[in-house]
Amino acid sequence: MNQNVIRPLDGVRVLELGNYIAAPTAGRMLADFGAEVIKVERPKTGDELRNWRLYSGDTSMLYRTINRNKKSIVLDLKTDAGRAIVLDLVKHCDVLLENFRPGTLEKWGLGPEALDAVNPDLVITRISAFGQTGPMSQRPGFAAVAEAFGGMRELVGDPDRPPVRVGVSIGDSIAGIYAAFGTVMALFAREAKKGPAPIPLASRIMDVALNESILSVMESLVPDYQAYGVKRERVGGRMEGIAPSNAYPCNDGTSIIIAGNGDGIFRRYMELIGRIDLGSDPGLQNNAGRWQRRDELDAAIAQWTQELSRDEALKRLDEAGVPSGPIYTAADICADEQYAARNMIQQFQVDTGHGEPATVGFTGIVPVIGGRSLPIRNVGPDLGADTREVLATVLGMSPAEIDATTESQIPHESTVQA
Repeated sequence: MNQNVIRPLDGVRVLELGNYIAAPTAGRMLADFGAEVIKVERPKTGDELRNWRLYSGDTSMLYRTINRNKKSIVLDLKTDAGRAIVLDLVKHCDVLLENFRPGTLEKWGLGPEALDAVNPDLVITRISAFGQTGPMSQRPGFAAVAEAFGGMRELVGDPDRPPVRVGVSIGDSIAGIYAAFGTVMALFAREAKKGPAPIPLASRIMDVALNESILSVMESLVPDYQAYGVKRERVGGRMEGIAPSNAYPCNDGTSIIIAGNGDGIFRRYMELIGRIDLGSDPGLQNNAGRWQRRDELDAAIAQWTQELSRDEALKRLDEAGVPSGPIYTAADICADEQYAARNMIQQFQVDTGHGEPATVGFTGIVPVIGGRSLPIRNVGPDLGADTREVLATVLGMSPAEIDATTESQIPHESTVQA
């Protein structure tokens, strides 16, 4: 149980100037663990993610997910008034998080030097396609480009077909995770090294590039090439050099994943499927040998799985101690006891554009503290829902001052949720 677990980032305040997925993912992770994340959105449209995969209503479940546990305020950063409020807010923040094209904040007078002038302790986390420096730094780019540039796309798919993309914006998500990690590192260093002088600005800027984030999870792609001249290729559902590990069809129309590539596991695995001859074959006692005969092994395993239902195959594999699992759909995840036991699907009443709010499950917070996911405090907020509250509580502005100084920045009272 984790009712009394303290969120590690309680007391940290983050100003998020981020759109789409990368920076908002970093902000979501910081918010999940207690940080007060104030998300700045443009007037009228807000973060474009509000309209991605929007099946009905005015705010997508993707936005609600990526921007959970945050506050939304509306400011126009292209105006003097909007930028002035950002600088005022920065004085009261620990972190500024952004993913604009390099040079954009500088053009608006909100570059690192300007931010440092008003808050010399501020951690500045910047996410961009290719980083803030180097010959490609000024180029725009989304995760699809970064995944190709970082080496991932070349390895995804079947060898006789063009490369494909995984089904989520993995490049953005990985960059967001690195950005959150970098932010926490900088906060830790700031606290650990406190002294009469602030930490130098350069040491408080976390520079995260999408393409480098992808490259960093490509395992030994580069060392293998330079050490052995190996050029990794697409191998479908397999993992190069590791066998047998693949998806295999069952007789009920489903498929399962079986990872029986450990040397000891392999022998048990082959005994289970009635192929003791393969399990005892001297040429199959290590991954290198099994990889050379991967087609033979996969054919033998598929012959076994095709005689069984998914549940029966998985039951027998589990009893034999062979790592395996179903290929889950969203429906499977929602019904799974393991996810439920760790509070990994949390229910909220959400406007889906169909009249009355609906009960919608949102994925829990990772990593788990105290045995179960921490509770999500709120799903992604309505546009500008917290503008007045933030300007009043953080900047001490009165309602009249808010109206007078931000009239062009925020919706009228009737459109803002208190």
